[in-house]
Amino acid sequence: MQFQSFDRPYLERLRSGDFRTQEHFVAYFSELIHLKLRARLHSPQDIEDVRQETFARVFVALRKETGIREPERIGSFVNSVCTNVLRERYRSPVWDQPVENEDTEIPDRGISVIDVIANKQTQEKVRRILEELPEKDRRIIKDVFIEERDKDEVCRDYGVDRDYLRVLLHRAKKSFKSHYLKSIAAVAGGARNQRL
Repeated sequence: MQFQSFDRPYLERLRSGDFRTQEHFVAYFSELIHLKLRARLHSPQDIEDVRQETFARVFVALRKETGIREPERIGSFVNSVCTNVLRERYRSPVWDQPVENEDTEIPDRGISVIDVIANKQTQEKVRRILEELPEKDRRIIKDVFIEERDKDEVCRDYGVDRDYLRVLLHRAKKSFKSHYLKSIAAVAGGARNQRL
């Protein structure tokens, strides 16, 4: 893995919601977070939960004026946030408990045009990557993550138990991640060639 140094223009692009910068940021730190969590958490789902919560908190901090001021410290900040999320997970027995009122939603703080465009670009990229996946991986990702079907129902359709469903999901997510990272590398390579 090649280590990245961060500068003020990168931080500003990240704050402004630049899609490619955010994509690079998430891909870069996902790998580091995964390395950190792999030794501490045994379930791929737990690792993914901590990873997502870490990024959610980091992006909130980035948008605050009092957030990250020194670009060269982004790496240590992400690491600290990840450590805090991990500690909370160990401390709190309610992490795995469902929310009692499922209708509760996080209030919308307003969506900018940039967010809408980034979401549309992300959705299109996800669609393209899903089309590249093997049929079985594509179907299970759509059933569980996109259509959000009941997992017991999905188990019945696939003729597997919950434990094996986790294995299938892990394989499908790994396949998706591999295709996703290849697409990022292709975009980065194209941008590099344009500069030359």
